Amino acid sequence: MVFNYIVPCLFGLEGLCADELKMMGASNVCAYDGRVAFSGDEELLAKANINLRTGERVLILLGSFKAESFDDLFEGVKALPLENYITKDSAFPVKGHSIRSKLFSIPDCQKIIKKAAVERLKSKYHLAYFPETGNKVQLQFSIINDVASIMIDTSGIALHKRGYRPQGNAAPLRETLAAAMVKLAHYKAAIPLWDPFCGSGTIAIEAAMYSANMAPGLHRRFDGERLPFINSSAWQHARADALDAISLRECDITATDIDPQAIELTRLNAQRAGVAKLIKTDVLPVKAMHSDTPRGMIICNPPYGERLSDSAHCAELYKEMGTVFARLDNWKYFVITSHEQFELYFGKRADKKRKLYNGMIKCDLYQYFK
Repeated sequence: MVFNYIVPCLFGLEGLCADELKMMGASNVCAYDGRVAFSGDEELLAKANINLRTGERVLILLGSFKAESFDDLFEGVKALPLENYITKDSAFPVKGHSIRSKLFSIPDCQKIIKKAAVERLKSKYHLAYFPETGNKVQLQFSIINDVASIMIDTSGIALHKRGYRPQGNAAPLRETLAAAMVKLAHYKAAIPLWDPFCGSGTIAIEAAMYSANMAPGLHRRFDGERLPFINSSAWQHARADALDAISLRECDITATDIDPQAIELTRLNAQRAGVAKLIKTDVLPVKAMHSDTPRGMIICNPPYGERLSDSAHCAELYKEMGTVFARLDNWKYFVITSHEQFELYFGKRADKKRKLYNGMIKCDLYQYFK
């Protein structure tokens, strides 16, 4: 069976996510603000959930329609073939969001969609009551510019929650963003990589998983595995293929931090991710960074002054980074921060900047090609 899908992603990652899906064999791939649409069968559904590094979840699109009133919303949902996806005993909760639309009350939209779904299923199953004691089919809605999209969530827990980081440090970097930074840096296993502000180790771990071609969702479960209309063999095949694709090649990844607790957390997380042998860790301040390696790259997420430290401290830290990084001849640097004066304090204009979002914080990825 071929479905239409939507993959939400962090703003700025749409192109990377689209490229990943194309490599998996997706068709009709279209990237737009914070989302990627595509088509494919249930094998692709499983493959996308298990292998996507930059997407947040995989949603089956049931239909889209104009919804400027609650009547529009009710009739639009009622017209959808929900009986093809929801059985007589399925639980079908509703959640979603509305942006720049006349229907802005989320609780009211939830009630209308639920009511419309019940009416549709009543007419098809000839039942007056639905116990909702069976497997969950999570209905998700998105209303943007008065256009409603009704979807089924196949991921459950968001895809950025790989499972190796049950707890982060005080300002964790989302795993999908770390993976995107590694991709944007065009990291290769043969090139030394160093994160001097490793925190909970996310960048180093995502780089190691990428180097080893290790699927980020290989060791977790998804809501789609319990959907009655998806063949379980699709998930078995996708997991088997992901296991066969792993190649623990030799690489040179270093994760350091001034905080001993951060280093211990990085080690624990790397063990959970199965890449501890690929990452060297050490307690080290930035000013002590040194390498005789003729080339390499730094990918890092230093403090922004948003949560961990004040702006004045960040200014001094960025000046120190500029001095230390300059000593590493022929190394490339990729630094993400929301601090608008980063280049001024770092002492060098970036060769390229890319706007990204770390959660709700608007940032720039400053890229230096040396």
